[in-house]
Amino acid sequence: MSTTVPLWIEVLVGALLVASGIASIVAAVGLVRLRSFFMRMHPPALAGTFGVWAVALASIAWFSALASRPVLHAWVIPILMAITVPVTTALQARAALFRQRQAGLDAPPPLSRP
Repeated sequence: MSTTVPLWIEVLVGALLVASGIASIVAAVGLVRLRSFFMRMHPPALAGTFGVWAVALASIAWFSALASRPVLHAWVIPILMAITVPVTTALQARAALFRQRQAGLDAPPPLSRP
């Protein structure tokens, strides 16, 4: 097993990790700056998921280069994120909408008839 990693892998991993950091900062700034809950949901969901994908791809590239064979166990995290993030985002939006309706605040009407 060789411990030398090619330069192009190092550059790729570095670029993916920097992109992940930038996405995390964008998600954090969006979470702080946006006013309503519904607007605040999107930056962490989208940019945060992109950040996780970038780190996972960097991990796959790095450990595949170290092992000189494809290493696929790092795919577990982004696959689980791809499944759980949309579901939790939708559940949070429904809960916030329910709370707005219960408080008598301005909210869109329900799509179903009572």
